Amino acid sequence: MSEWVRACSRESLPPGSLLAFTHDKHRILLANLLDTVHATDLICTHAEADLSTGFLSEEGVRCPLHLSVFSLDNGMPCNPPAEDPLRVYNVKIEQDWIYVEI
Repeated sequence: MSEWVRACSRESLPPGSLLAFTHDKHRILLANLLDTVHATDLICTHAEADLSTGFLSEEGVRCPLHLSVFSLDNGMPCNPPAEDPLRVYNVKIEQDWIYVEI
């Protein structure tokens, strides 16, 4: 069963930024790319790196450790060495708060 969890205020995630969010056992990356908020797994599927310390571009989020890029739309890796996708979460914004469906 899923639930919507309030992650952060819209103000705390300006365009071009990355933010780590944890709820229970879920470690989630919030990314604001071109004023669209995305949510994926926080940890790289290749080498356990924290993607919130990575780099955001129009391609997606780049892992700081081995430079694999993951699409924010579907979680798929765009280049090696990562092969496995990230989980992608639904996001909604209500009254300037960002919610993630977990």
